[in-house]
Amino acid sequence: MLWLRKRHKDPEIAPDEIFLDSSNTPDFDRSRFEGRIEKPLASRTFVYLFGTLALLILVLVGRSWNLQVMKGYAFAAQSAENSLKVTTVFAPRGTITDMYGTILADNVAKEGGTMIRQYYYPSLSQVIGYVSYPKKDSNGFYYDTEETGVTGLEAKYDSLLVGRNGQLLTETDAVGRVRSEGSYVPPIDGGTLELSIDASLQAQFAKAIGETAQAHHFIAGSGVIMDVDTGAVRALVSYPSYDANVMSNGTPAETIAAYNSDPGHPFLDHAVQGVYVPGSIVKPIVAAGALNDGIITEDTVINDPGVITVQDPYNKDREFRYTGWKALGPVDVKKAIAWSSDIFFYTVGGGFKSQRGLGIDRLAYWYTQFGLGSPTGIDLGGEANGLVPTPAWKKKTFNEQWYTGDTYFTAIGQYSMQVTPIQMARATAAVANGGKLYTPTLVANKSSAFTTVPVDQNALAISRAGMRQSVTSALANALNFPYVSVAAKTGTAQTGTNNQFDNSWVVGFFPYDHPQYAFAVVLERGPSGAGEQSVNAMKQLFESLHSQNSIYTGGTATSSTSF
Repeated sequence: MLWLRKRHKDPEIAPDEIFLDSSNTPDFDRSRFEGRIEKPLASRTFVYLFGTLALLILVLVGRSWNLQVMKGYAFAAQSAENSLKVTTVFAPRGTITDMYGTILADNVAKEGGTMIRQYYYPSLSQVIGYVSYPKKDSNGFYYDTEETGVTGLEAKYDSLLVGRNGQLLTETDAVGRVRSEGSYVPPIDGGTLELSIDASLQAQFAKAIGETAQAHHFIAGSGVIMDVDTGAVRALVSYPSYDANVMSNGTPAETIAAYNSDPGHPFLDHAVQGVYVPGSIVKPIVAAGALNDGIITEDTVINDPGVITVQDPYNKDREFRYTGWKALGPVDVKKAIAWSSDIFFYTVGGGFKSQRGLGIDRLAYWYTQFGLGSPTGIDLGGEANGLVPTPAWKKKTFNEQWYTGDTYFTAIGQYSMQVTPIQMARATAAVANGGKLYTPTLVANKSSAFTTVPVDQNALAISRAGMRQSVTSALANALNFPYVSVAAKTGTAQTGTNNQFDNSWVVGFFPYDHPQYAFAVVLERGPSGAGEQSVNAMKQLFESLHSQNSIYTGGTATSSTSF
């Protein structure tokens, strides 16, 4: 009976088997899912589809044939001649300004989009320094893309000033035409460096020192003015100077050759790197030390006959004569400072007859306490040490013993003493401010460290009074002005194989009653007898400042760019 089952058909028709002819049911209801479920594609649809695909394939094949076969060689050559170039976009170096915002160094655009450094105050060249520009090889490609500080503050604060270069990606063809420009990384400008320098004061100070040196045949000179309460340097002059623009550009060669042959050594920062025998400008320091140690009092009087004679302790038939510059008669400590009595300070330094002296150990101690013979820590490279001679130094250097005469000469700033102008300005500031020995700084608003000299305040006051007396009635009388009260100490140190040259010094501070600024000036290697000329340089400066109603001489004008 199985064959009967297999042949049996179900009379019912399943829904998914219903295929209605749309032509027979024109009025079917689609919302009730009446109508055909599938509609076959017409044969012409397949013809159109395959024709379109065939046409697209033919177009692509033809284009590929044209690019790779017909023009392939030409396009390959053109592609080889095109290049992608990474161009350095140089960052503008940071601006350097003075304390009032006067621009001392910035950047000037040149042809081709490059920039060069521009320096506006030649008298600041040793302070600011100069830069080295990015360098190209013989094919014109940069192998050094940094503008780098070489000397001075440009080198010291290079990381602040340098900025960060940017980049531009450019495609060019064989003739240099730009085909496209890609990614661009913008440069970051360098930071601004604000100095404690007053550009107007600097220019006038440089003018006074330079003109005085030229008029009286000194080969070089320098000067420092600093704030006694902060250590901020307001002016720092080194004469002769050089043009930082010339050094950055490397031309003209004849100018650079002249710098190298100048006996005044323009590349030497005489204020920081130059060392000089100080002479009598150390006497206020010696006086303060002797007063502090009880060697003398304010009322101690020592006779100055112009010479003292000391018997040789190893030979009773031999005597040593130590002369002063002038016989001054009886002098106390203030008068000894004012008139620069060598005999007084010989005696105070090394002792004579019944008068006890400091001795070389205490003398060296006080010099060292006031910062002489060691770097000040100013923010410039290459600072010199100077020298305070001692018996140990003499033994090591010359293999000789120390004599009383060595102490005498060291007490008046002679023998082998060497100091820098910045050391003397700093030491003088400590005398003026009550014993604070500041680290000098050239950066505006920078907190400066200081050490305290362990010296009696009354001793310092007596030294200051002696310096004031020098201005009102003695050797520094050229600085006695009605509009500003100055206290000063002069000094002359003989140099040359036959002592045929003079170094002229003056140090001081002002105003006397409420000290604000200390100064030091040295004129180097002038003719014998020209030892007072440093005072005249300061006189010219004060008169120039007063004529401009400057705040430094009691006026109201803060800054001028007329120099």
